Amino acid sequence: MEIHFTVEQEAQLAKIASTAGTSPEVVVRDATLRLLQDDSRFRAIVREGVAQADRGEFVEEEEMDARFEKMLRS
Repeated sequence: MEIHFTVEQEAQLAKIASTAGTSPEVVVRDATLRLLQDDSRFRAIVREGVAQADRGEFVEEEEMDARFEKMLRS
């Protein structure tokens, strides 16, 4: 697989790589692997949420509002 970047993007990747003490290729590879892992986790969470909804396991609006308020205060 080949990926093409603009000159500016390549410069940004080179700067990140230099700061990290590695190569731009490693930066791109690592970022891609993180994206794939995050996508996999996200899809698993969504599947579980759909399964819960299919079983009728819902959070009432009032409870969700309370949870959201609590998160905002934390």
